[in-house]
Amino acid sequence: MTLNRRTFLGSGVATGLLLHSPVVWGQGKPRVVVIGGGAGGATAARYIAKDSKGAIDVTLVEMNPIYTTCFFSNLYLGGFRDFESLQHGYSKLSDMGINVVTDMATGVDRAARTVTLAGGTVLPYDRLILSPGIDFVEGSVPGWSLADQEIMPHAYKAGPQTQLLKAQVEALPEGGTFAMIAPPNPYRCPPGPYERISMVAHVLSQKNPTAKILLVDPKEKFSKQALFEESWTKHYGTMVERIGPDFGGDKVEVRPAAMEIVVDGEVTKVDCCNVIPGQMAGQIAQLAGVTDDKGWAPVTADAMKSKVDENIFVLGDASAQGDMPKSGFSANSQAKVAAMAIRGELTGSKVFPAKYSNTCWSLLAPDDGVKVGASYEPTPEKIASVESFVSATGEDAALRKATYEESIGWYQGITADIFG
Repeated sequence: MTLNRRTFLGSGVATGLLLHSPVVWGQGKPRVVVIGGGAGGATAARYIAKDSKGAIDVTLVEMNPIYTTCFFSNLYLGGFRDFESLQHGYSKLSDMGINVVTDMATGVDRAARTVTLAGGTVLPYDRLILSPGIDFVEGSVPGWSLADQEIMPHAYKAGPQTQLLKAQVEALPEGGTFAMIAPPNPYRCPPGPYERISMVAHVLSQKNPTAKILLVDPKEKFSKQALFEESWTKHYGTMVERIGPDFGGDKVEVRPAAMEIVVDGEVTKVDCCNVIPGQMAGQIAQLAGVTDDKGWAPVTADAMKSKVDENIFVLGDASAQGDMPKSGFSANSQAKVAAMAIRGELTGSKVFPAKYSNTCWSLLAPDDGVKVGASYEPTPEKIASVESFVSATGEDAALRKATYEESIGWYQGITADIFG
């Protein structure tokens, strides 16, 4: 199926056609607070407000007045989109009656059911949705910390970091070396680092064809590996070299001040280094006490409800839910399930069985797009994949172009679904 704005929005119809019961609440409207205004949080806030028809008071807390999507930011790096196309505001959510608060959540009192903001405001809630995305595991790349992000950017939270990395790639000296330190599993957007390699290679092949790309990877394999490796050879020749764990990719150190990387004891001078550290749930999930010893928040498969607190739901990258990747599409899909469950609990509206879906597109070169995806259903243990698909190597150019164009339609559709 070709996914465009109309068909994508149509996929949410089943969750919107609910049979509402009259609201019965002792002390005014029930209150839902949502922390995080990205694909998970903003979608949940919008669907709760829209489908409850004003019966639920919804507050969305997001520290950035303008949200920059991490998904599709690689296309900005490759010169296929401008930066402004990644940015989205919250005015349409405000117009729906959602209370949009530009502030940072700094604490959750689960016993009192309150959220404290950096500005001092305390927000009471009946249900709390956490969708804070990721934070980085300090020390996961020896020699690198957040203090070094202006020298060796991560660009894995979209915004100024993305712009900085683009500027560094374009300023690479003739014949210079771009290095990426890829993250360990699990991490946001499994194809993301490898699409980024493709986009950097595209830019360098046009502007700096003698440059080299060094991909240092601690993982034995990665999402869509055969597709990426085929395309790197086809489009970029020998420009991309991957060092996996069999050659020391899991034994890496960086030296930001000297602009050096050390792989299994061997020192290499580079001109630009993109360090993507190990990841965990955003800090507010840690502060709320809903994460496990791996740093992620376990949730129920049927509703995205925290396994620690029945009044808290965790969406998107921060959650530990099973087979779904940490992607914008996944977060949007999970948000609709959680929104429906919360409306059911707070207003008595009908709740349908949970179903989830995801697709991750990647651009390899101009008009050369590939995808991977699946449908999912809840089991007692986890969200489980029930049907999957992936692009094939050797596909013809017309199909690859159609896949890329499908991704553009999806971006238009999902951002409308998230931000209104």
